Amino acid sequence: MTSPVACDADVASNTSGDGVALHPTAIVFTSVLGSGLAFIDGSVVNVALPTIGADLHAGPAALSWTINAYLLPLGALILFGGAAGDHYGRRRLFVGGIAVFLFASILCSFAPSLPWLLAGRALQGLAAALLMPNSLAILGSTFDGEARGRAIGTWAAAGAIFGAVGPVVGGWIVDLFGWRPIFLINMPIGVAAIWLALTYTAESRDGGSGSLDWGGGAAATLGLGMLVWALTAAAEPSTPRIALALAAGVGLVLLALFLGIEARRGDDALMPFGLFGTSTFAGLSLLTLLLYAALAGLLVLLPYVLIRVGRYSATEAGAAMLPVPLLIGGVSRLMGRVAARVGGRVLLVTGSAIVAAGLALYARIGDGAIDYWRDILPPTMAVAVGMALCVAPLTTSVIASVDRDHVGAASGFNSALARIGGLITTALLGFVFAAGDSPGAFMARVRVAALIGAGCAAVAALCALALIRNDPKR
Repeated sequence: MTSPVACDADVASNTSGDGVALHPTAIVFTSVLGSGLAFIDGSVVNVALPTIGADLHAGPAALSWTINAYLLPLGALILFGGAAGDHYGRRRLFVGGIAVFLFASILCSFAPSLPWLLAGRALQGLAAALLMPNSLAILGSTFDGEARGRAIGTWAAAGAIFGAVGPVVGGWIVDLFGWRPIFLINMPIGVAAIWLALTYTAESRDGGSGSLDWGGGAAATLGLGMLVWALTAAAEPSTPRIALALAAGVGLVLLALFLGIEARRGDDALMPFGLFGTSTFAGLSLLTLLLYAALAGLLVLLPYVLIRVGRYSATEAGAAMLPVPLLIGGVSRLMGRVAARVGGRVLLVTGSAIVAAGLALYARIGDGAIDYWRDILPPTMAVAVGMALCVAPLTTSVIASVDRDHVGAASGFNSALARIGGLITTALLGFVFAAGDSPGAFMARVRVAALIGAGCAAVAALCALALIRNDPKR
């Protein structure tokens, strides 16, 4: 029977040197399940924030850290995860990351206090930094041409489906059983992904002999951590200003040190400067940072607004965002094929502009009752259409812009930028959460946040227009 993902000519080989029997559909399914863990936990916690805050007595800054404790190691170390996969083996890092993720999920579920929950979330982020770039790099090193576009489109579509199911199922579980069981959703998915990876996926690496960039990874992690702490703590009036300035200054120095380390290491760096040899990769990087920063603000704020101001249940708040992942999932496979044939520039420019328009429409929400069909659905549909045009073409364009040996580093860097954008946005949302109990003051800050997000998406569209070049044969 013909595979729906690729024919034999699209795959390097049907058997591996270690005796693993390769099957194109099984390889895609393995990658989808593994990365699905990170997609689920990147969204399911959003609908549980009010419940977690009430149960663990967490203030605005602590609520932000419930998300940032996951995003910080993911954003900082996903570069290291991609490079480590290129160096030591993509399947090995993929399977190891899943195993650590499952252990961390158990720790989150049974956390007796907020510090334990934050520790579990941080360990989840570390594990996701290992498995996510390697799930995508496995596809990039296995498929070629249009088959790669179809495989990545399937990967993006399935990620969207996981993102859709996560908040709805998570909200339903929160309403019935509380927030702790939402982390146990991961167990059967992770076990299945490990078995499939060991059975059907061959090991791959780039064969380089250079050492890993431990210094760069440490500098990036500590630098981002200091900056994120400063941004998050700035929302608390009691935080000494001198401490904020000191943390921000140290963070900037460490990030400058990271850039210096990367420049000296050349091709062995976590972020090889050679990747930026074309304006296309630079444009894709800027677009990713800005677009996903804008989207992250929406995904965190909207469920909180619906629960706190609109008095929606957690299930209803989770379902409110369904158009975004469902539409992405419905058309990503098609968009991946289109981008592989004609390039992603037009799709990325158009999609980012539509996202900007949708985010701007959220500024119409008033202080009183929230009507879903009038206030929420129209802008949500606009964001959904825009992101559906962007997700698969962005991923396909990033992988097509580098050689096969650096797909792990490129996909890791691009994923890092997406998470760092979300990380910075979530830290800044502390100013929105700290508005107090006044719905009017809270919604005023929400509207400002929506307009800032719209501006970020609009600048992303301009970056795509000015910097990205259509070269689908690269």
